[in-house]
Amino acid sequence: MNIIDFIFPKRCLECGKEGKYICEGCLAKVGRGGISKDHISIFRYEGVIRKAIIALKYKFSTEIANELAETCVKHLGSGFHVPASSVLAPVPLHWYRQNLRGFNQSEEVGKLIAKQMGWKFIPNLLIKKKPTKSQVELKGADRRKNLRRAFSLNANYQTLDSNCIVFDDVYTTGSTLKEAIKVLRVAGAQKVWGLTIAR
Repeated sequence: MNIIDFIFPKRCLECGKEGKYICEGCLAKVGRGGISKDHISIFRYEGVIRKAIIALKYKFSTEIANELAETCVKHLGSGFHVPASSVLAPVPLHWYRQNLRGFNQSEEVGKLIAKQMGWKFIPNLLIKKKPTKSQVELKGADRRKNLRRAFSLNANYQTLDSNCIVFDDVYTTGSTLKEAIKVLRVAGAQKVWGLTIAR
């Protein structure tokens, strides 16, 4: 135990038990997210996973990011087989929002997952070229309209000839992933999957 853990011990974000931010007991109570066409969500957006995502999103912690990544890799299971040569690209934030927040939570966790899975990680493969409203504020058709043509391929990557995984923290209606996946398919990606921590 290091001095920081001694002074400020890690506690489960759900039950308060010391040791980890995501304890095994609380994790066991979280449902699995499920698999749909070319997309997988590892967990349901509930319990300790929901609290960890919120804590990471609004007050970045390297330790929470590490635990989320380790938990995701452990629970990917048999439903998500992609070639080891695949590229993981996080869903980008617009530069203004990223400057305000100071980090992109999908990039931080995605980098750790890619490393553990042996995938290539390209944090700037996609660019968010226009600011958009928070998807939480919108519903249905407005969500789709809000994100239409919001993403583009980084000019440093003219074409793609590999399998790609678009990674985001939470899947709600799928509008964000669908727009990002569309850009990569047009750029020539062989196959594109969507991967999120929760839905």
